[in-house]
Amino acid sequence: MTGSSDAPARLVLEEACLQAGLDAGNAVLVRHSENTIYRLGAGVIARVTRPGQAPAAAREVGIARWLEASGVPAVQVLPDVAQPVDVDGRAVTFWRELPPHRNGTARQVATALRRLHDLPIPPGIDIAPLDPFVRLAERIDRARTLPEPDRAWMHDHLKHLMERYAELPPGRPECVVHGDAWVGNVVSTEGGQVVLLDLERCSVGPPEWDLVSTAVKVFSLGGIPVEDYVDFVGVYGYDVTTWEGFETLRDIREFRMTCMAAQVAAENPARHGEVVRRLASIRGERGPRPWPDWRPVP
Repeated sequence: MTGSSDAPARLVLEEACLQAGLDAGNAVLVRHSENTIYRLGAGVIARVTRPGQAPAAAREVGIARWLEASGVPAVQVLPDVAQPVDVDGRAVTFWRELPPHRNGTARQVATALRRLHDLPIPPGIDIAPLDPFVRLAERIDRARTLPEPDRAWMHDHLKHLMERYAELPPGRPECVVHGDAWVGNVVSTEGGQVVLLDLERCSVGPPEWDLVSTAVKVFSLGGIPVEDYVDFVGVYGYDVTTWEGFETLRDIREFRMTCMAAQVAAENPARHGEVVRRLASIRGERGPRPWPDWRPVP
């Protein structure tokens, strides 16, 4: 049964399917989070964005088509459907459903990123420059489960992180980056294919931004054994933790995760404890890394 929380998204989905000539009658809710995901049946997945995300959805569609043409395994848009479909400011995109799969390993993330980063930046496709701070100020403003002093600290911390990012030391040549590369966004099918998911944050920027996610998973959160990180470095061919700019990107990634939890808690106050835990961690109030008690937020 669909919960009432996805009711607005379902109305958007129904209108988008009507425009696209698809049937939404048997749509099943898969996930209601940053995007609302539905399974339409017949091997089709629909993604409904939050308001104002139509440009990002259009970029995601273009990038998916480019990756498919380049031979890089990634989620594929449904062919012969003009998309994204805009319904009252919310974008809907339609995708081929993946075969049975599981989350990737650190080695598989490295394999997928190596393939992506080796591609030349494509001409004629709207791929924006990396913005590691996209929507963070808005998420802080909406973090209504936090008191004003905490939100003020987060805004101040955001300002300092932006200043540090502007002064990043030289690194590896810019390329197309995934933008949110971790073991949940790289999956392995039963046939052994390693596939990239969630392309909405793809952009042009430093490849270190993609590599730091796995390092954070290991050294900040203790969620992956160090041995797996050694394997990750061996497959990719570079250890981002040795770069002078690593701590800046690490701190930004941890802050993004904290702001995401704050956004979720604003919609589901039961998650407020996770925001408090993450905020205390990045403030240095809970001892040194790793902080293995960070919990996923939907």
